[in-house]
Amino acid sequence: MGRKKKHTFFDGVARWIDEYDVSSQIKHIRLACEYMGDKVMLDQGCVDKAREMARDMRKAGLSESTVNNRLQVVKRVLSLAYIEWEWLDKPLDGKIRKRNPKNERHVYLTIAEIARLLECFDDYYAIERTITGLAAITGLRQGELLKLEKSNISPGRIVLRPDQTKNGRMRAIPVPDDAMPWLMELPFQTTRDKLRWGFDKAREKAGMPHLHFHDLRHSYASMLAQSGESLTTVRDILGHSSLAVTSRYTHLFDERLDAVQKALPSLFSNQTATKGR
Repeated sequence: MGRKKKHTFFDGVARWIDEYDVSSQIKHIRLACEYMGDKVMLDQGCVDKAREMARDMRKAGLSESTVNNRLQVVKRVLSLAYIEWEWLDKPLDGKIRKRNPKNERHVYLTIAEIARLLECFDDYYAIERTITGLAAITGLRQGELLKLEKSNISPGRIVLRPDQTKNGRMRAIPVPDDAMPWLMELPFQTTRDKLRWGFDKAREKAGMPHLHFHDLRHSYASMLAQSGESLTTVRDILGHSSLAVTSRYTHLFDERLDAVQKALPSLFSNQTATKGR
């Protein structure tokens, strides 16, 4: 057997873009490519260059979330190169570590707040209202919602193909029965710009100028936690690459742990009772 043909980082990015929907990551892909350059090969040198990029970004004062998004581009290409394209003899993406961001947002809307937000959409933004509502009850990313097709719909489910997800894995998301009619409008006839304009107007009217569209995804994770779902279930529904990513929601499970703690039998009280006989 001959040696495998060597490929550049640019080769991997080009194939990734050709095979997957990367519309939500285009900005970070472009900036990662600018730094990495067209001479970097998919080998240890690519890992070293990514680490160098992260160091330079931190020195420039960029947030850890931004650094992680940029590193994820390189990790994704390396992962695909090993798992799907068989360009590599061994995995390299695990050598690139992402730090937990200190600037994580923890904005979680209640059901009442979500309802108020939706009520503040003008009729002109009816489709954008629907998309926002779906984001709140499915946790889907903005790019995933805008790319939905009728073929993604099953009874009580949205099923995303691997080429439609950020981590390249098929994902099934439960949808409440009363929200299924919203999916009859697919594909949504709107644009990112119009969605942003409609959302911005609604959040201002609702008195939530601080709200980000992505906060709806965090709110959905909060609702899953409060309904008793496990971290692994939250990970799978949200499409996280690992439990390390989902761990940002660990604090939401504290109330459930408190309930378990209170329900545990008290061995010491039994011992005390026995001694008193």
